[in-house]
Amino acid sequence: MKPISVQLYSLRQASQQDFDAVLERLAAIGYQGVEPFNLFGKTPESFKAQVEDLGMVVSSSHHPWANRTDASEVVDTVSALGLTRAAGGFGPDDFTDLDAVKRTANTVNSLIDALSAQGLGLFLHNHWWEFAEIEGKLGYHWIAELCPNVEFEVDTYWAANFGAVDVVAEVARVKDRAPLLHVKDGPLEKGKAHVALGDGKMDIARIIAAADPDVLEWNVVELDDCDTDMMTAVERSYRFLAGLGGA
Repeated sequence: MKPISVQLYSLRQASQQDFDAVLERLAAIGYQGVEPFNLFGKTPESFKAQVEDLGMVVSSSHHPWANRTDASEVVDTVSALGLTRAAGGFGPDDFTDLDAVKRTANTVNSLIDALSAQGLGLFLHNHWWEFAEIEGKLGYHWIAELCPNVEFEVDTYWAANFGAVDVVAEVARVKDRAPLLHVKDGPLEKGKAHVALGDGKMDIARIIAAADPDVLEWNVVELDDCDTDMMTAVERSYRFLAGLGGA
C-alpha cells in the first residue's frame, strides 16, 4: 500500500478560515502528503517548506491547472513545489462528442509537448463525464488512445459514473500510466454527498489493488462534499486507508 495524501479542496472552507490550522491537523492525523488546489496567499516555496516542516510532502498539485493557466506560471509553480508533473482537467463540454474529444486530445498533446520541454509531465484528473460512452467507447478510452504520453490521476469515484462503469477494470486498464489515485466513497447517486472512506459503496481495497504497485505513488483522499463534519470524515478516511496497510 502506498502513502496517503489528501486533496485540500476537501477542506476548502476550513482552509479559508485558518489554512495553517488545517495543515497542522492533517499532519497530526498522520497524512504523509497534501495535494493543494489553492495556496491561500502563500508562495509555492513557503507552502512547500511549511508542509515539510510538519513532516509531510507535497504529493502532487491541482494548482495551477495546465490547461487553464499560462505555461510559464505552471512551470514555475510546479517546479517550486518540488514536483515533476502538472495537472490537467476538462469539463463536460470537452467530452460532448467525438469531435470535442479530439479537440481535447489535441490540447492535451500540445500541453505535453510544452511541458516536456521544461522537464515536466502532465497528468489528467477526471470526473464522471469522461466515463460516458462516445461512439462505442468511453471518453476516457479515447483520450488514453489519442494521448499516449499523458499520465492519469484516476478519480475512482467519478470513474464509476454512478455505478455504470467497473472501476476496478478502469484502474487496471491504465495502471501503467496512473501514478496517482483519487480515493473517495459515497452512495453512487447523483446529487448526493460523499462519505468517509469505508462508509459508502466503493470497493476501495479492490480498486487500489488494481493499480500497478511499481507505478502508483500516492493514494489521495478527496471528498468533494459531506453531510457530516469534513475534517472528521477526512480523519476517518485516513484511518480506513491506514487499516488497509496504507500508513
